[in-house]
Amino acid sequence: MKTQVAIIGAGPSGLLLGQLLSKQGIDNVIIERAAGDYILGRIRAGVLEQGMTDLLREAGVGERMDREGQIHTGVELAFNNKRVKIELEKLTGGSTVMVYGQTEVTRDLMEARSAADLTTYYESSNVVLHDVKTDSPYVTFEQGGEEYRLDCDYIAGCDGFHGVSRPTIPESSRKEFERVYPFGWLGVLSDTPPVNDELIYCKTDRGFAMTSMRSATRSRYYLQVPLTDKVENWSDDDFWTELKRRLPDDVAEKLITGPTIEKSIAPLRSFVCEPMQYGNLFLVGDAAHIVPPTGAKGLNLAASDVATLNKILTRVYKDGDKACINQYSEICLRRVWHGERFSWWMTSMLHDFGDDGANSTDAETYGRFMSSELNFYTDNEAGRRVIAMQYVGLPYEDLS
Repeated sequence: MKTQVAIIGAGPSGLLLGQLLSKQGIDNVIIERAAGDYILGRIRAGVLEQGMTDLLREAGVGERMDREGQIHTGVELAFNNKRVKIELEKLTGGSTVMVYGQTEVTRDLMEARSAADLTTYYESSNVVLHDVKTDSPYVTFEQGGEEYRLDCDYIAGCDGFHGVSRPTIPESSRKEFERVYPFGWLGVLSDTPPVNDELIYCKTDRGFAMTSMRSATRSRYYLQVPLTDKVENWSDDDFWTELKRRLPDDVAEKLITGPTIEKSIAPLRSFVCEPMQYGNLFLVGDAAHIVPPTGAKGLNLAASDVATLNKILTRVYKDGDKACINQYSEICLRRVWHGERFSWWMTSMLHDFGDDGANSTDAETYGRFMSSELNFYTDNEAGRRVIAMQYVGLPYEDLS
């Protein structure tokens, strides 16, 4: 088999890249190790930056998002039993975010790819990338008991943190940066009305909490928990009781509880791999970088990678300009590090690091620093504008 671009991974970044490339007449094949139903069963983020919503519309998959998604013009920070609204639209001159679940984004992209009869191999095994530093890379894999070889011009590694793409780059040619946080997020999904019209990030002496939503009738809530906690040790009653303790009093009084339909604990880490390109292999999204969920940057950084790679490959095939390929890693990493810093900053301000103190020798002193940071940035409009600008997402860069 032969294609122009081999895409490893059928998550939202791989599917979005495939959809955009096909719109430009660029042939692509997706190879995915999991089943489609498994991918749709993963409950992930749901806050989309303006840049990502525009990209989904460009890919021709924005119709349901625009119909069912919720535009948010603000977000709230709660601490010391007070609530501070970050007026995103007002402070940024018109930018907003869209609440629309990652699962729904993936579903829309899958349906569009199927409708366009584009090739995707699900449940593939033994995926190996070959000769990625040459002009004739190829991918081998097994599917349905048969061995396949896919020759291509370029490979997009959209297969996540545990995928095969990043390890294909020799250790001597990549540098990895990582910070592992001493806690996780216990998240639940419930068919209950959201407690608030906008997201609330809560800092308390008992730990962080967050209120979010997927629709007018479905809510997503989070609690900071120790990494040693197990999901099975958290009953629904335990979760709702602890959540109420961490919410501002006026919010807790409005909370509607009910059976949870999904419950999981996610560890938090900051991770970046440099460079994001090796020969004709490009790392996209979680294959190259991971951020804490605080600030909702993970999926959005993946989308900005996709936007950059789509521009590059379009120029390569439309204009014959291969020199632009070398811009990929530099452009992506500038935005990635901004997103990493913002997520680290928000996490540091809003969470309780306990004795860890975020690697400080004096946990109490570190806590005071972060409390002062939170007060400083929320007590004046200039500080709130800094938060708003980063929360709605920095502009995508154009190629030179």
